[in-house]
Amino acid sequence: MTKKRIFPNFEYPIAYCIAGVDEVGRGPLVGDVVTAAVILDPDNPIEGLKDSKKLSEKKRALLSEEIKEKATAWSIGRASPEEIDTLNILHATMLAMQRAVQSLAITPDYVLVDGNRAPTFASEQGNIDSQAVVKGDDRVIEISAASILAKVARDNEMIALDKKHPEYGFAKHKGYPTKMHLEKIIEHGVLDCYRQSFKPVARVLGINK
Repeated sequence: MTKKRIFPNFEYPIAYCIAGVDEVGRGPLVGDVVTAAVILDPDNPIEGLKDSKKLSEKKRALLSEEIKEKATAWSIGRASPEEIDTLNILHATMLAMQRAVQSLAITPDYVLVDGNRAPTFASEQGNIDSQAVVKGDDRVIEISAASILAKVARDNEMIALDKKHPEYGFAKHKGYPTKMHLEKIIEHGVLDCYRQSFKPVARVLGINK
């Protein structure tokens, strides 16, 4: 009898190729929204996978490297600040998720997406079945792995941005609208990498005009 894995309202053989997808960066005022897609190898398990927000920065970095080494396939997708301003953050996030899945070296049989909404995923053979999973980054290891890759990728981009513009404190707030960050925008102005459609940024642009 073929061993099956059950989740949450369907079941499939262990050999079924599942991709987990998650995003990081919907709330920040600056930078891309970053997504990841991961297909794990059941014969090469990874210990300690969970929601990236529940892991230390050091643990996330270590797991990120292990995922890249052991996963059957993984990829990063993104949508730029310009795309976010044009499409809105929800649709830009869906686009970034589609890009992550399209970039996988292997086409999955099924895609599980963290949250309550999943975009349409397609391959050369047609649409790929998918399902949104509320709190999926805590319930599905493929999504946990994706959340870790996306979080580490985006945090590293904020650290790199901090080196270019240390006066903004990107390494500390990672682009989120903290009090300190909002004060820095007012003091130093809006960089090209900011999301101009987000209210705190639009407000500062209005002040500076």
